[in-house]
Amino acid sequence: MTALMAGVKRSLAVVLVAFALLMATMPTARADGGQLASYNAVASIGADGVLSVTATLTFDGAAPASVQQVFTTARRTTQSTEYRFAVTDVTAASGSTALDVKVASGPISTTVDVPTAGATGPITLSYKVTGAAVANVGGGTVVVWPLLQGLSVPVKVFDAEVRVPAQFNLLDCAAGDPAAPGSCTYYAGGTHDAPVPVFHQEDSRSGDVVVVTLGFPAGQVAVNENVRQLWTAERAFSVAPLPLGLGVGLLLIGGLALWAAQRRVGRDFAGSVEPKSVAEFKPIAAGKTEFVVADGIRPGVIGTLADERVDPVDVTAAVLDLAVRGHILISELPRETVHSATDWSFTRRQVDAPLADYERTLLNAIAPVQGDAVKLSNLPGSLHSVIGDVQSQLYDEVVANGWFARRPDATRDRWGLAAWIALIVATAAAVGLILFTTFGLAGLALVLIALGLLGISKEMPARTAEGIAVLRGLDVLRGNLATHPVENLSGPDAYTQISALVPYAVVLGGRDRWLAALASADDDDVPDSDDLDWYHGPSGWHLADLPASLNNFVTVMQGTLFSR
Repeated sequence: MTALMAGVKRSLAVVLVAFALLMATMPTARADGGQLASYNAVASIGADGVLSVTATLTFDGAAPASVQQVFTTARRTTQSTEYRFAVTDVTAASGSTALDVKVASGPISTTVDVPTAGATGPITLSYKVTGAAVANVGGGTVVVWPLLQGLSVPVKVFDAEVRVPAQFNLLDCAAGDPAAPGSCTYYAGGTHDAPVPVFHQEDSRSGDVVVVTLGFPAGQVAVNENVRQLWTAERAFSVAPLPLGLGVGLLLIGGLALWAAQRRVGRDFAGSVEPKSVAEFKPIAAGKTEFVVADGIRPGVIGTLADERVDPVDVTAAVLDLAVRGHILISELPRETVHSATDWSFTRRQVDAPLADYERTLLNAIAPVQGDAVKLSNLPGSLHSVIGDVQSQLYDEVVANGWFARRPDATRDRWGLAAWIALIVATAAAVGLILFTTFGLAGLALVLIALGLLGISKEMPARTAEGIAVLRGLDVLRGNLATHPVENLSGPDAYTQISALVPYAVVLGGRDRWLAALASADDDDVPDSDDLDWYHGPSGWHLADLPASLNNFVTVMQGTLFSR
């Protein structure tokens, strides 16, 4: 019984709050003057839940031209639901004379206008209500209806009795301002002295309400509620224990799954490995060293190993490396005018030395075997058609070297595709959950997980033990390029020694100090247009111009490689 009464009270509270919230915003019925001495309502609740009401309106003095009553037919609750009511079969009479009642139905109310001009006796108003019998959360039925509401004139005395089809277990009455109704003057029912529920309220103002409530055990009065679930942000993103717990749980599980996937698939080899030398400054005499590349590891591939991507700088370094090794001659062309952009040409040289696939493809694109020298400014057309092949072959090269188990680009693409599919599915699921359920937080969690997968997809390529060893060797080389004394590479072969490391410095950093060292190796004041066997300058060009020339070349070359 305690649980039942608790449910009844909860239902009553919800419905009363709904009445208060909506009726406070309802327009007050139009007042044409006059007042009612009494408003006596006799209501009957049918077993089907339909409420039939007959009200007798007695005027205090002369009747106004008309009396208007506004019935609220849509009431929202604080639980994002809306109860709908139907007011039908509206009639009015003055004695035995039927009155021409005007009924106007709107989205949230039904307005009844009763012509009362010249009335000398009471006016009878009758109507039926469907939807007032609502389900009680604790079981049974609760009938709630404002027998007085939206009246255009004040009422001195309101009385009502409600005839019921069965014994009721709840009786209540609220009256007064619709925004905050209080208790009725008195109400009673279900006792020996008052077996029929009666309700009494005095001095009601125009627009005041008298809301009667009766509750019945299950099976006595049918529920005929018309309740709609409304979409609100509070409902969609409910913080009730189940929706909140599910959202947090999904987020935690998804986060752990992403962390585990990244560690299992995208984590580099974590064991102990010694750095593998890529290139070193080998001592040859006191204060003298030479730059030696180990195992033919070229600049293009070390850049791909370092950041798991084929970048413009990697391909540019590969072009410089081809020139230093004698496969092409890079010639800086004289400017046509003082304001013209600098241009370069590539001339093919016949060198019988092995080339990696990406080097061969790149060489054939920038300096074909047969033909004249190719200008850098004319490269975009021919280079763009093969740059994809060069990138692909570079990825194949790092796999063939054993630095990655799978191509980094393929790994990123595979995980990226999975992430985008997950994001689309998660977004669709989130939209559905937000629009139609209270589990919007779970939908947001799914979207966040998919975004997390999209984020880690870029980090999924994993280096092998061999790749980590070479990567650590690159760190050693990077430090050496930044700190090794440049004067240790001096002497008659300084041009050759410093030139060999320039492509590596372009990728790993430190090229400015080595270009400056190359310029400093010039020991005369005459032009040096062809002193370097891999880079020729225009007439009057000096090695002192090399840093600016080569930095300009690197910038233009990178832009040419990947411009569209």
